[in-house]
Amino acid sequence: MFRMSEIANARIKSFARVAQQAEVSPSSEPILEIPVSEFQGLLNELTTTYNLVAEMVRDSAILRGRELARMTTEASNSIKATQSPVEMMLLLNAHTRRLLAKVREALKTRPSPEAGKVIQVCSKIMARAVQIIDYVKTTIQDDPLRRKEISFDSQQARILFKGAGETPVSRRDTICAMKRAEALWPALNCDHRPNDGRRTIRLTAKVEDLKYVVPMRVGMTNRSGTLRSTLCL
Repeated sequence: MFRMSEIANARIKSFARVAQQAEVSPSSEPILEIPVSEFQGLLNELTTTYNLVAEMVRDSAILRGRELARMTTEASNSIKATQSPVEMMLLLNAHTRRLLAKVREALKTRPSPEAGKVIQVCSKIMARAVQIIDYVKTTIQDDPLRRKEISFDSQQARILFKGAGETPVSRRDTICAMKRAEALWPALNCDHRPNDGRRTIRLTAKVEDLKYVVPMRVGMTNRSGTLRSTLCL
């Protein structure tokens, strides 16, 4: 990352000496004079902005560490090479925009938030988690009571999973499916029912949160690995 204080101090002093020695005729254009401390403050603010963008690029894995370090070194060297304080700011601004262009390119290639992440369902646990999410979505869409919160416990989940003539799903597998549903739809909260000696597991959520937090898109596959159906949640 940049450390612009040393660069700025050195270049400001150098620029001042050159300006004092040069015999330049006054320009007809208005001249703005600012204290060195104010210019230093502007340069520091631009440097902070560059470093924040660089951190975002690094943390988001938009650029690899070596490539980001190369770009930062190029920016630092170009700023050190100039004698003009104004050119310093212009260069720093240009290099910041260069990083932002990388961010824009990365966003174009990534799926939109509405698309979500596609997960291939290859286990009964995941398939049951999808059942829970589908049930919750249907409940809040067709809710004449207009409830503000929704609650769905493990007993209700076992009834939901039970098909005609099938063996009931175990409590352990039911809880695993409920926790997986929570992972797929962060608006859901999986926890024990309060003041319940049996420590019944339940999923709870505010209906308002369910409307604004979109669950992941899940692709369901059969055991052979071929696509059986796609559930767009």
